[in-house]
Amino acid sequence: MPKVKTNSSAKKRFKVTGSGKIKRKHAFKNHILTKKSKKRKLALRHDGLVHDADEPNVKLMLRIGK
Repeated sequence: MPKVKTNSSAKKRFKVTGSGKIKRKHAFKNHILTKKSKKRKLALRHDGLVHDADEPNVKLMLRIGK
């Protein structure tokens, strides 16, 4: 039986918090920033949490919470 491997792209994008929730970065903060407002860019800086509906898929990719 081969080893179960963690999804490499997922381990670079997600971190597990102490309470077991999964942190993520916001999208749309990469380029074409001149047309986006200061308020919008400031909000995109902060980390968000993975939605409850998406959490099982992310945990499967990270191979946690079996």
